[in-house]
Amino acid sequence: MKTMKYFSAAWCGPCKTFKPVMNEISGDGHSVQFIDIDQSQDLAQQYNVRSVPTVVVEENGVEVDRIIGAVSKDQVISKL
Repeated sequence: MKTMKYFSAAWCGPCKTFKPVMNEISGDGHSVQFIDIDQSQDLAQQYNVRSVPTVVVEENGVEVDRIIGAVSKDQVISKL
């Protein structure tokens, strides 16, 4: 099963517009971990997050895809 790590920041404008999309995907039953890069700097470094919003798609704990920037719900779902 694929899971997602959603990296964002409170000060990020595109993150504010993209978060409702990720909330909806999470509400649809998909596994989404919401991570604020300012509060989890070590995790952001571990995943080499250079810009936000970034979604890391993992399967069995291994990164299989990455989305950088705000995209449509359909584009996120297509990665699952």
